Amino acid sequence: MAKAVKRIKWKHYANYIVIAILTVVFSIMSLSGSLTSSTIYLLEKIIIAVMLTVSLSVVVGFLGELSLGHAGFMCVGAYLGGKTACLLQPTMGNSFPALLVSLVVGGAVAALCGVIIGLPALRLKGDYLAIVTLAFGEIVRSIFMNSSSESFGGSLGLTTPRYDKNTLFIIALVLVLGCLAVIQNLIQSKHGRAITSIRDNEIAARATGINVTQYKLSVFTIAAFFAGIAGVLYSFSNYTIQSTKFNYNYSIEILVMVVLGGMGSINGSIIAATLITILDIKLQTILTGNLAVLQDLLYALVLIILVIYNNAPALKGFRERHTLKNYLYKFSKGKHDPSHRADDEAKWDRVPTKIEMNEVLSTEFQPTMSTLNPDQKGDFK
Repeated sequence: MAKAVKRIKWKHYANYIVIAILTVVFSIMSLSGSLTSSTIYLLEKIIIAVMLTVSLSVVVGFLGELSLGHAGFMCVGAYLGGKTACLLQPTMGNSFPALLVSLVVGGAVAALCGVIIGLPALRLKGDYLAIVTLAFGEIVRSIFMNSSSESFGGSLGLTTPRYDKNTLFIIALVLVLGCLAVIQNLIQSKHGRAITSIRDNEIAARATGINVTQYKLSVFTIAAFFAGIAGVLYSFSNYTIQSTKFNYNYSIEILVMVVLGGMGSINGSIIAATLITILDIKLQTILTGNLAVLQDLLYALVLIILVIYNNAPALKGFRERHTLKNYLYKFSKGKHDPSHRADDEAKWDRVPTKIEMNEVLSTEFQPTMSTLNPDQKGDFK
Protein backbone atom coordinates (compact mmCIF):
# COMPACT_ATOMS: atom_id res chain seq x y z
CA MET A 1 0.00 0.00 0.00
CA ALA A 2 1.39 3.35 -0.99
CA LYS A 3 2.01 5.72 1.84
CA ALA A 4 -0.31 8.66 2.06
CA VAL A 5 1.28 11.91 1.00
CA LYS A 6 1.42 14.33 3.89
CA ARG A 7 -0.17 17.64 3.03
CA ILE A 8 1.96 20.70 3.58
CA LYS A 9 0.44 23.20 5.99
CA TRP A 10 1.30 26.39 4.19
CA LYS A 11 0.10 28.55 7.05
CA HIS A 12 3.18 27.45 9.01
CA TYR A 13 5.42 28.75 6.23
CA ALA A 14 3.56 31.91 5.25
CA ASN A 15 5.84 34.21 7.23
CA TYR A 16 8.93 32.57 5.71
CA ILE A 17 7.58 33.07 2.21
CA VAL A 18 6.62 36.70 2.82
CA ILE A 19 9.97 37.63 4.37
CA ALA A 20 11.87 35.74 1.65
CA ILE A 21 9.96 37.63 -1.06
CA LEU A 22 10.62 40.94 0.70
CA THR A 23 14.30 40.06 0.96
CA VAL A 24 14.53 39.45 -2.79
CA VAL A 25 12.52 42.57 -3.68
CA PHE A 26 14.47 44.89 -1.38
CA SER A 27 17.77 43.38 -2.53
CA ILE A 28 16.94 44.20 -6.14
CA MET A 29 15.81 47.70 -5.17
CA SER A 30 18.95 48.26 -3.11
CA LEU A 31 21.27 47.12 -5.89
CA SER A 32 19.45 49.33 -8.37
CA GLY A 33 19.62 52.35 -6.05
CA SER A 34 15.85 52.73 -5.71
CA LEU A 35 15.81 52.84 -1.91
CA THR A 36 16.32 56.13 -0.13
CA SER A 37 18.33 56.52 3.07
CA SER A 38 15.19 57.13 5.12
CA THR A 39 13.59 53.93 3.81
CA ILE A 40 16.71 51.92 4.61
CA TYR A 41 16.79 53.41 8.11
CA LEU A 42 13.14 52.46 8.60
CA LEU A 43 13.77 48.90 7.38
CA GLU A 44 16.68 48.48 9.79
CA LYS A 45 14.58 49.60 12.74
CA ILE A 46 11.69 47.33 11.75
CA ILE A 47 13.93 44.28 11.38
CA ILE A 48 15.57 44.85 14.78
CA ALA A 49 12.15 45.32 16.41
CA VAL A 50 10.81 42.14 14.78
CA MET A 51 13.71 40.05 16.07
CA LEU A 52 13.33 41.47 19.58
CA THR A 53 9.57 40.94 19.62
CA VAL A 54 9.66 37.39 18.28
CA SER A 55 12.35 36.37 20.77
CA LEU A 56 10.49 37.91 23.72
CA SER A 57 7.24 36.30 22.54
CA VAL A 58 8.71 32.88 23.33
CA VAL A 59 9.23 33.85 26.97
CA VAL A 60 6.05 35.86 27.52
CA GLY A 61 3.59 34.29 25.09
CA PHE A 62 4.55 30.60 25.04
CA LEU A 63 6.34 30.09 28.36
CA GLY A 64 4.07 32.46 30.26
CA GLU A 65 6.81 34.28 32.21
CA LEU A 66 6.97 38.07 32.47
CA SER A 67 10.43 39.41 31.58
CA LEU A 68 11.27 43.12 31.63
CA GLY A 69 15.00 42.83 30.97
CA HIS A 70 15.02 42.15 27.24
CA ALA A 71 16.64 45.51 26.53
CA GLY A 72 19.44 44.49 28.90
CA PHE A 73 20.34 41.48 26.75
CA MET A 74 20.21 43.70 23.68
CA CYS A 75 22.53 46.14 25.45
CA VAL A 76 25.05 43.37 26.14
CA GLY A 77 25.00 42.26 22.51
CA ALA A 78 25.30 45.81 21.20
CA TYR A 79 28.28 46.75 23.35
CA LEU A 80 30.17 43.45 23.09
CA GLY A 81 29.47 43.08 19.38
CA GLY A 82 30.38 46.71 18.73
CA LYS A 83 33.59 46.41 20.74
CA THR A 84 34.53 43.26 18.83
CA ALA A 85 34.00 45.10 15.55
CA CYS A 86 36.22 47.93 16.77
CA LEU A 87 39.00 45.48 17.68
CA LEU A 88 38.74 43.66 14.34
CA GLN A 89 38.60 46.79 12.21
CA PRO A 90 42.42 47.32 11.94
CA THR A 91 42.96 43.78 10.59
CA MET A 92 39.68 42.75 8.94
CA GLY A 93 38.18 46.13 8.22
CA ASN A 94 34.44 46.70 8.02
CA SER A 95 33.88 43.40 6.22
CA PHE A 96 31.35 40.61 6.29
CA PRO A 97 33.60 38.19 8.27
CA ALA A 98 34.02 40.88 10.94
CA LEU A 99 30.24 41.20 11.09
CA LEU A 100 29.83 37.45 11.52
CA VAL A 101 32.40 37.31 14.33
CA SER A 102 30.69 40.24 16.06
CA LEU A 103 27.29 38.53 15.76
CA VAL A 104 28.63 35.33 17.29
CA VAL A 105 30.34 37.16 20.15
CA GLY A 106 27.38 39.43 20.91
CA GLY A 107 24.81 36.62 20.76
CA ALA A 108 26.95 34.17 22.76
CA VAL A 109 27.68 36.65 25.57
CA ALA A 110 23.99 37.65 25.75
CA ALA A 111 23.02 33.96 25.93
CA LEU A 112 25.59 33.44 28.70
CA CYS A 113 24.06 36.32 30.63
CA GLY A 114 20.68 34.69 30.10
CA VAL A 115 21.98 31.49 31.71
CA ILE A 116 23.60 33.33 34.63
CA ILE A 117 20.50 35.39 35.34
CA GLY A 118 18.06 32.62 34.50
CA LEU A 119 19.38 30.06 36.98
CA PRO A 120 18.30 31.99 40.10
CA ALA A 121 15.65 34.22 38.52
CA LEU A 122 13.49 31.54 36.89
CA ARG A 123 12.81 29.96 40.26
CA LEU A 124 10.70 33.05 40.87
CA LYS A 125 7.26 33.71 39.40
CA GLY A 126 5.09 36.61 38.36
CA ASP A 127 5.99 40.05 39.65
CA TYR A 128 9.14 38.83 41.40
CA LEU A 129 10.60 37.55 38.13
CA ALA A 130 9.67 40.81 36.41
CA ILE A 131 11.47 42.81 39.13
CA VAL A 132 14.63 40.69 38.89
CA THR A 133 14.82 40.94 35.10
CA LEU A 134 14.15 44.67 35.30
CA ALA A 135 16.97 45.03 37.82
CA PHE A 136 19.29 43.08 35.50
CA GLY A 137 18.60 45.48 32.65
CA GLU A 138 19.27 48.52 34.81
CA ILE A 139 22.47 47.01 36.24
CA VAL A 140 23.83 46.22 32.78
CA ARG A 141 23.01 49.71 31.55
CA SER A 142 24.69 51.29 34.58
CA ILE A 143 27.85 49.18 34.12
CA PHE A 144 28.33 50.34 30.53
CA MET A 145 27.40 53.92 31.40
CA ASN A 146 30.05 54.11 34.13
CA SER A 147 32.75 52.33 32.15
CA SER A 148 35.93 54.07 31.08
CA SER A 149 36.21 55.86 27.78
CA GLU A 150 38.92 53.41 26.64
CA SER A 151 36.78 50.33 27.24
CA PHE A 152 33.16 51.04 26.33
CA GLY A 153 33.03 54.82 25.94
CA GLY A 154 31.43 55.66 29.27
CA SER A 155 28.51 58.07 29.32
CA LEU A 156 29.37 59.42 25.86
CA GLY A 157 28.85 56.03 24.28
CA LEU A 158 30.89 53.60 22.22
CA THR A 159 31.82 54.62 18.69
CA THR A 160 31.33 51.67 16.33
CA PRO A 161 31.94 51.16 12.60
CA ARG A 162 28.87 51.65 10.43
CA TYR A 163 28.29 48.71 8.11
CA ASP A 164 27.27 49.27 4.51
CA LYS A 165 23.66 50.40 4.76
CA ASN A 166 22.76 48.97 1.35
CA THR A 167 23.51 45.40 2.48
CA LEU A 168 23.07 45.43 6.26
CA PHE A 169 19.27 45.20 6.18
CA ILE A 170 19.48 42.31 3.69
CA ILE A 171 21.74 40.39 6.09
CA ALA A 172 19.36 41.31 8.90
CA LEU A 173 16.38 39.89 6.96
CA VAL A 174 18.25 36.61 6.51
CA LEU A 175 18.93 36.55 10.25
CA VAL A 176 15.22 37.11 10.91
CA LEU A 177 14.47 34.06 8.77
CA GLY A 178 16.93 32.08 10.88
CA CYS A 179 15.31 33.37 14.07
CA LEU A 180 11.86 32.32 12.84
CA ALA A 181 13.16 28.91 11.78
CA VAL A 182 14.61 28.20 15.23
CA ILE A 183 11.68 29.50 17.25
CA GLN A 184 8.83 28.11 15.13
CA ASN A 185 10.41 24.67 14.87
CA LEU A 186 10.90 24.72 18.63
CA ILE A 187 7.27 25.68 19.30
CA GLN A 188 5.86 23.12 16.84
CA SER A 189 7.92 20.26 18.26
CA LYS A 190 7.32 18.12 21.33
CA HIS A 191 9.50 20.54 23.28
CA GLY A 192 7.15 23.34 22.30
CA ARG A 193 4.20 21.38 23.64
CA ALA A 194 6.09 20.94 26.89
CA ILE A 195 6.75 24.68 27.04
CA THR A 196 3.10 25.57 26.50
CA SER A 197 2.06 23.00 29.09
CA ILE A 198 4.24 24.82 31.62
CA ARG A 199 2.43 28.01 30.76
CA ASP A 200 -1.00 26.40 31.14
CA ASN A 201 -0.36 24.51 34.37
CA GLU A 202 3.12 24.23 35.83
CA ILE A 203 2.09 21.80 38.58
CA ALA A 204 0.52 19.42 36.06
CA ALA A 205 3.61 19.70 33.85
CA ARG A 206 5.87 18.73 36.75
CA ALA A 207 3.56 15.83 37.61
CA THR A 208 3.91 14.42 34.08
CA GLY A 209 7.70 14.40 34.34
CA ILE A 210 8.57 17.60 32.43
CA ASN A 211 11.80 19.22 33.58
CA VAL A 212 10.35 22.67 34.14
CA THR A 213 13.61 24.35 35.19
CA GLN A 214 15.48 23.04 32.16
CA TYR A 215 12.82 24.19 29.71
CA LYS A 216 12.54 27.61 31.33
CA LEU A 217 16.29 28.10 31.22
CA SER A 218 16.49 26.94 27.59
CA VAL A 219 13.76 29.34 26.46
CA PHE A 220 15.28 32.20 28.43
CA THR A 221 18.71 31.52 26.87
CA ILE A 222 17.37 31.34 23.30
CA ALA A 223 15.47 34.62 23.75
CA ALA A 224 18.59 36.30 25.20
CA PHE A 225 20.70 35.03 22.28
CA PHE A 226 18.49 36.57 19.62
CA ALA A 227 18.18 39.78 21.66
CA GLY A 228 21.98 39.94 21.61
CA ILE A 229 21.95 39.42 17.81
CA ALA A 230 19.50 42.32 17.52
CA GLY A 231 21.85 44.42 19.65
CA VAL A 232 24.78 43.68 17.32
CA LEU A 233 22.66 44.72 14.33
CA TYR A 234 21.80 47.90 16.19
CA SER A 235 25.49 48.65 16.77
CA PHE A 236 26.28 48.19 13.06
CA SER A 237 23.37 50.43 12.03
CA ASN A 238 24.55 53.34 14.20
CA TYR A 239 27.81 55.18 14.63
CA THR A 240 27.48 55.44 18.42
CA ILE A 241 25.96 53.21 21.08
CA GLN A 242 24.63 54.93 24.19
CA SER A 243 23.35 53.06 27.22
CA THR A 244 20.43 55.46 27.61
CA LYS A 245 18.78 53.74 24.64
CA PHE A 246 18.41 50.43 26.54
CA ASN A 247 16.39 51.71 29.46
CA TYR A 248 13.26 50.45 31.18
CA ASN A 249 10.97 52.17 28.67
CA TYR A 250 12.50 50.27 25.77
CA SER A 251 11.82 46.92 27.48
CA ILE A 252 8.23 48.01 28.02
CA GLU A 253 7.95 49.01 24.36
CA ILE A 254 9.07 45.53 23.26
CA LEU A 255 6.60 43.96 25.69
CA VAL A 256 3.80 46.14 24.29
CA MET A 257 4.56 44.83 20.80
CA VAL A 258 4.24 41.25 22.06
CA VAL A 259 0.95 41.94 23.83
CA LEU A 260 -0.60 43.80 20.90
CA GLY A 261 0.44 41.08 18.49
CA GLY A 262 -1.28 38.46 20.60
CA MET A 263 0.14 36.26 23.32
CA GLY A 264 1.64 33.21 21.67
CA SER A 265 1.35 34.49 18.09
CA ILE A 266 4.55 34.74 16.06
CA ASN A 267 2.87 36.35 13.06
CA GLY A 268 1.05 38.78 15.31
CA SER A 269 4.34 39.79 16.92
CA ILE A 270 5.85 40.48 13.51
CA ILE A 271 2.90 42.63 12.43
CA ALA A 272 2.75 44.53 15.73
CA ALA A 273 6.49 45.24 15.71
CA THR A 274 6.26 46.56 12.15
CA LEU A 275 3.26 48.81 12.76
CA ILE A 276 4.48 50.24 16.06
CA THR A 277 7.96 50.97 14.67
CA ILE A 278 6.48 52.75 11.66
CA LEU A 279 4.16 54.72 13.94
CA ASP A 280 6.98 55.72 16.26
CA ILE A 281 9.27 56.92 13.46
CA LYS A 282 6.49 58.73 11.61
CA LEU A 283 5.52 60.60 14.77
CA GLN A 284 9.14 61.63 15.23
CA THR A 285 9.25 63.11 11.74
CA ILE A 286 5.82 64.76 11.81
CA LEU A 287 5.82 66.19 15.33
CA THR A 288 8.80 68.51 15.46
CA GLY A 289 9.55 71.64 17.43
CA ASN A 290 6.93 72.50 20.03
CA LEU A 291 4.71 69.66 18.84
CA ALA A 292 7.29 67.08 19.90
CA VAL A 293 5.71 66.97 23.36
CA LEU A 294 2.60 65.43 21.77
CA GLN A 295 4.51 62.42 20.43
CA ASP A 296 4.34 60.33 23.59
CA LEU A 297 0.71 61.36 24.12
CA LEU A 298 -0.42 60.26 20.65
CA TYR A 299 1.71 57.14 20.86
CA ALA A 300 0.07 56.18 24.16
CA LEU A 301 -3.43 56.91 22.84
CA VAL A 302 -2.90 54.68 19.82
CA LEU A 303 -1.63 51.87 22.04
CA ILE A 304 -4.63 52.23 24.37
CA ILE A 305 -7.02 52.06 21.42
CA LEU A 306 -5.30 48.93 20.10
CA VAL A 307 -5.40 47.26 23.51
CA ILE A 308 -9.11 48.04 23.92
CA TYR A 309 -9.84 46.73 20.42
CA ASN A 310 -7.98 43.46 21.03
CA ASN A 311 -9.43 42.76 24.48
CA ALA A 312 -12.87 44.41 24.80
CA PRO A 313 -15.61 41.73 25.13
CA ALA A 314 -18.12 43.98 23.36
CA LEU A 315 -15.95 43.98 20.23
CA LYS A 316 -15.45 40.22 20.15
CA GLY A 317 -18.07 39.66 17.45
CA PHE A 318 -16.69 42.47 15.32
CA ARG A 319 -13.14 41.09 15.64
CA GLU A 320 -14.26 37.59 14.67
CA ARG A 321 -16.13 38.82 11.59
CA HIS A 322 -13.45 41.18 10.31
CA THR A 323 -10.37 39.00 10.23
CA LEU A 324 -7.86 38.40 7.48
CA LYS A 325 -8.80 34.72 7.43
CA ASN A 326 -12.47 35.51 6.75
CA TYR A 327 -11.62 37.98 4.01
CA LEU A 328 -9.31 35.48 2.32
CA TYR A 329 -12.01 32.83 2.53
CA LYS A 330 -14.60 35.14 0.95
CA PHE A 331 -12.14 36.10 -1.75
CA SER A 332 -11.35 32.47 -2.60
CA LYS A 333 -14.89 31.04 -2.35
CA GLY A 334 -16.84 34.01 -3.60
CA LYS A 335 -19.59 36.08 -2.06
CA HIS A 336 -22.42 33.76 -3.14
CA ASP A 337 -21.11 30.56 -1.63
CA PRO A 338 -24.22 28.95 0.00
CA SER A 339 -22.08 26.99 2.46
CA HIS A 340 -20.75 30.18 4.05
CA ARG A 341 -23.86 32.24 4.70
CA ALA A 342 -23.56 33.92 8.07
CA ASP A 343 -27.20 35.12 8.05
CA ASP A 344 -28.74 31.68 7.45
CA GLU A 345 -31.13 31.07 10.35
CA ALA A 346 -31.52 27.41 9.38
CA LYS A 347 -27.89 26.51 9.95
CA TRP A 348 -27.42 23.33 11.93
CA ASP A 349 -25.73 25.12 14.82
CA ARG A 350 -28.67 27.53 15.20
CA VAL A 351 -31.59 25.08 15.11
CA PRO A 352 -32.44 23.90 18.65
CA THR A 353 -32.27 20.10 18.72
CA LYS A 354 -31.82 19.39 22.40
CA ILE A 355 -34.74 18.15 24.54
CA GLU A 356 -35.17 19.68 27.95
CA MET A 357 -34.68 17.34 30.88
CA ASN A 358 -38.12 18.06 32.36
CA GLU A 359 -39.73 16.95 29.11
CA VAL A 360 -37.87 13.66 29.27
CA LEU A 361 -38.86 13.03 32.89
CA SER A 362 -42.53 13.83 32.26
CA THR A 363 -42.87 11.43 29.34
CA GLU A 364 -44.91 8.29 30.07
CA PHE A 365 -43.94 5.09 28.30
CA GLN A 366 -46.65 2.43 27.74
CA PRO A 367 -45.44 -1.12 27.04
CA THR A 368 -46.64 -2.73 23.82
CA MET A 369 -46.79 -6.35 22.68
CA SER A 370 -43.79 -5.85 20.43
CA THR A 371 -41.59 -4.72 23.30
CA LEU A 372 -42.36 -7.72 25.57
CA ASN A 373 -40.58 -11.03 25.52
CA PRO A 374 -42.63 -14.28 25.17
CA ASP A 375 -42.62 -14.98 28.94
CA GLN A 376 -44.12 -11.57 29.71
CA LYS A 377 -46.88 -11.68 27.05
CA GLY A 378 -49.00 -14.07 29.11
CA ASP A 379 -48.82 -11.86 32.19
CA PHE A 380 -49.62 -8.80 30.15
CA LYS A 381 -52.77 -10.46 28.75
